[in-house]
Amino acid sequence: MKKTVSPRVAYFSMEIALEPDVPTYSGGLGILAGDTLRSAADLGAPLVAITLAYRKGYFRQILDPAGNQFEQPQEWDPETQFSEVGPRVSVEIEGRQVMIRAWKYVITGVSGDIVPVYLLDTDLPENAEYDRSLTDSLYGGDQRYRLAQEIVLGLGGFQLLQKVHSGIETYHMNEGHSALLSLGLLERRLEQSFAGRLKQLDIDGVRTMCIFTTHTPVPAGHDQFPRSLVGQILGRTQLGLLDEAEAWEGDALNMTYLALRFSGYVNGVAMRHGEVSRGMFPAYDISAITNGVHAYTWTSSAFRELFDACIPGWRTDNNYLRYAIRIPLPKIREAHADAKTELFAEISRSFGVQLDPNLLTLGFARRASTYKRADLLFQDPERLRKIARDVGPIQLVYGGKAHPHDEGGKNLIRRVVGGASNLADVIRTVYVENYDMRWGRLITSGVDLWLNTPMRPQEASGTSGMKAAMNGVPSFSVVDGWWAEGHIEGVTGWSIGSSEVAEDPSLEVAALYDKLEREIVPMFYGRPNRYTEVMRFAIALNGSFFNTQRMLLQYIANAYKMQTELATPLARV
Repeated sequence: MKKTVSPRVAYFSMEIALEPDVPTYSGGLGILAGDTLRSAADLGAPLVAITLAYRKGYFRQILDPAGNQFEQPQEWDPETQFSEVGPRVSVEIEGRQVMIRAWKYVITGVSGDIVPVYLLDTDLPENAEYDRSLTDSLYGGDQRYRLAQEIVLGLGGFQLLQKVHSGIETYHMNEGHSALLSLGLLERRLEQSFAGRLKQLDIDGVRTMCIFTTHTPVPAGHDQFPRSLVGQILGRTQLGLLDEAEAWEGDALNMTYLALRFSGYVNGVAMRHGEVSRGMFPAYDISAITNGVHAYTWTSSAFRELFDACIPGWRTDNNYLRYAIRIPLPKIREAHADAKTELFAEISRSFGVQLDPNLLTLGFARRASTYKRADLLFQDPERLRKIARDVGPIQLVYGGKAHPHDEGGKNLIRRVVGGASNLADVIRTVYVENYDMRWGRLITSGVDLWLNTPMRPQEASGTSGMKAAMNGVPSFSVVDGWWAEGHIEGVTGWSIGSSEVAEDPSLEVAALYDKLEREIVPMFYGRPNRYTEVMRFAIALNGSFFNTQRMLLQYIANAYKMQTELATPLARV
């Protein structure tokens, strides 16, 4: 029987991917959060998590034949799936007390240990109509709405933990959305000390309890709110603390700088992202812990069975995936063929498109954001047409949502759909509508090659290629984010362009086509054993390292400082 371990680390995230039909995530940040918590349960680590219960989800994506995106609410009822846990708490917003309840979701690990997740909800009859909507939409609304949500997450989540888990020692902010929890910690400290006024000792005390993980290497990606708006919305006590702590960034509340100010440990999410972050925030000591994915969650059924047969223990110790190097090549091919069949069957059922399982299939599925350059493959359509016609046939599977207010991202989808339409006579392409967690596993495991074309150095980490690697799908990627660590040319996959110098996009495009034409397509069709060796190396070298089990153990040792106390429960790993 497992003993219940009281949580000591509170993990705050604006989004957490729990299940495909619980729409509390939009993309990589939420997927990472869910995978982190699944590995925490596997390891028996004493974590508890806080997020919001988005009753209308992120959105359901609908695409017309031209690639125009339309959005619908993705409504669900927490009441039908979760149980409410009390007591209720409140926060001050615009001078009003806003009541918050919490729904509890339990993640159970491979050995029976659990991690509780609390989803905060303001949809209560005692709240004003506007306040009831604050936990409706993920990344929706205007700045007023977003700041109010972040008050609910940071301060409301902190208040809840005070009631239900009094033993929290460490607060981990997954991005800056929850940074206002630091004001809750300051407030508590002042109440306990009876000092009245804030001292540097108080700030230092809060810093010993807070950890901040930044994911955004672009300044525009960090939430900030003008002082005038903050003055209208935030409670008077918290405003006073911001002033006393000198926590403003110029004339704005920058949530990243607030998190940096109050965190004793800060990290980026890949080695290269750590370097970029230190350049962006030179006044702060920033480490790096490279992201991972939850191995079992993202492995296809066929590869799960193969690993169970050939690598006993891989579920509890992902390091054992290193031993995939001894799995016979025909078994790798057979498992991949099963995953490919599963993907193609679902595409046929959902979209009525028949793909050929014998053709080289490229996958590209992630958030439709301009820096990710989903249309890079179509920059020279005649060159691509020539490769498909003369070197070897290819087919494409795309997916990804653009934020409802991101016109650049929506245009990107239109360009991909348009580019695919122009080549429809030689290349069959499917753009998967409403890409989500379920489609993520199907596509990353079922294609033959994972394409990734971000504009460097804007890819903080990226995790879709890690999911692909778990299933023996090599990456063909610009060397940025995690691929700077996972890339071994011709062994785990292939690079697009140089790994060292920033290149003219036209040179990257040329390199993309050259490598497809001269190396990848000929190898896939002409030397299948060699291609399968690359697949096997992707599992053995990348799958065994780029997982959240390894990642979380690094957090435990370097950020949470718990390696000694957790020696016993972690010994089984």
